Amino acid sequence: MTVLTDYALAGVCGVLGGLLLKNRQGHYSRSYWAVAFLALAAAALLGGTWHGFPAPVLPRSTLSRLWTLTLFCAGMASFAMLAGSAYAATAGGLRLALLAFAAVKLAGFALWIQANQGFIVVILDTGIALLAVAFLHALDRRNAASRWILAGVGASLAGAAVQAGELAPHPHFNHNDLYHVIQVAAMVLYYRGVATMRDRRSA
Repeated sequence: MTVLTDYALAGVCGVLGGLLLKNRQGHYSRSYWAVAFLALAAAALLGGTWHGFPAPVLPRSTLSRLWTLTLFCAGMASFAMLAGSAYAATAGGLRLALLAFAAVKLAGFALWIQANQGFIVVILDTGIALLAVAFLHALDRRNAASRWILAGVGASLAGAAVQAGELAPHPHFNHNDLYHVIQVAAMVLYYRGVATMRDRRSA
């Protein structure tokens, strides 16, 4: 079930990311969010493979590389979400500062996962990015795109709580499976917002 829900999440993210790439219309905010969707698709695909083909089906060295790539793709997604929202909600020096923060956060995350590869690292990194994204869009709640993004953040945080608390509704449907299903819903909410997102042109 974990493999199936992971692959389902990968499929949804891949399709939505592809649609966003076709509908960028010159907006960096949409482009970065498209990268986020595609990075999440890669993370879900790699993570599902890691769950579904344990040793000795796949060599331990291969599994180790798969998991490291899974974590890095998740970190790339949180970077791109924050960068996209920085383009949508800010301009000028503040935008540059947020982009620099997102880049430093990604570099720190890449170093962190070399020492600690627990999924809680992804939860913490993504949580920081989502709180920043929520703050940026909360400043522009009258914008329909921002309201959809805020709804997506709420769903993602609910999924993170399920993952961190290991809340399993059924022995054959564990906390990983529920997390993936919640994330599918969150991705649809994000997409509804990003599809009409525009870059802010002035401070």
